[in-house]
Amino acid sequence: MQKKRLNIAVSGLNANDNPSPGVSVIRAIRESEDFDGIITGLSYDPLDPGIYMKGICDNAFLMPYPSAGAENLLERIREIHVMTSLDVIVPCLDSELHAYVKISHELLAMGIQTFLPPEEGLKLRSKAHFDRLRDLGITVPRGKPISDVTAISQLDKEFRFPLMVKGQFYEAHLTYSSMEAEDCFRKLSAKWGLPVVVQEFIVGEEYDVVALGDGKGGLIGAVPMKKMQLTDKGKAWGGITIDDATMNNFVRDIISKLKWRGPCEIEIIKSKDEGNFYLIELNPRFPAWCYLAVGAGQNLPWATVKLALAEPVEELAPYKVGTMFLRNSVDQIYPLSEYQEITTAGVLRRVVSNK
Repeated sequence: MQKKRLNIAVSGLNANDNPSPGVSVIRAIRESEDFDGIITGLSYDPLDPGIYMKGICDNAFLMPYPSAGAENLLERIREIHVMTSLDVIVPCLDSELHAYVKISHELLAMGIQTFLPPEEGLKLRSKAHFDRLRDLGITVPRGKPISDVTAISQLDKEFRFPLMVKGQFYEAHLTYSSMEAEDCFRKLSAKWGLPVVVQEFIVGEEYDVVALGDGKGGLIGAVPMKKMQLTDKGKAWGGITIDDATMNNFVRDIISKLKWRGPCEIEIIKSKDEGNFYLIELNPRFPAWCYLAVGAGQNLPWATVKLALAEPVEELAPYKVGTMFLRNSVDQIYPLSEYQEITTAGVLRRVVSNK
């Protein structure tokens, strides 16, 4: 693409022991030799480290929580657009995507580009509808959405424990009894709402894949990773790219059958007994570890920006096998004035304009 100054807004700036993808997405975009412009951070918490980290955000703005609805989100973006003209928005959190899809036409009318899955695609891959992927010929564990805690006592008629119990947006817990499942149901429904999903537990090796679909069934790129270090929440703190032709074909088949549009994280288990691959989750945004894809030779976040701008994007070159990432914690020092500014005004501006 012809180099031009862009103002790219990215959300998901949390960077604690359960980090959001935003910081990695921004690092990837800045890594591209074709990028010229500024990065605007969209944050839900003034304590998100991505707001303050050197070399990440040029400007940052506080946003209304996704629960406030699409209209409030659109109004806030209008305010930001007046202050600093936006060209592209890359949302990075599951909970905000429905609202962004809903307002995508209004954003386009303002000159703001996105590259998002359609509403039906978001619905189909959601945990509540996940079992319907079987109808497309995609192998998934048996599952069931539950909106009433009393239904859990009847699960042993359809499933065998242990079972996975999952919140509709985040979190998954392995349970070994109805009592454990009921406890998880109450916690997850209070935190993430209904329904809560129970899913058959597949014993085997777990893999994560970051991928980008063109919306027509084509795969722009995909990088599979085996977790090497985990946090107590089961999140990857270290990983390595691997080579498995059968799994790569499984991923390509998923993207093709869903005609997936945009980035996603595909979680897969290779069963211990049969060696079959199961799709256990498809998250409709980049994972926090997506910078590994850049290290392995596929800059998927930058390819997403190009697709949003309707620039031609060919399938990326094969990724490099054996590329590792290890996350680390570093104490950063910031002036109190920056925290005060975004807390009181909802804005932290370092660059006045992208033009």
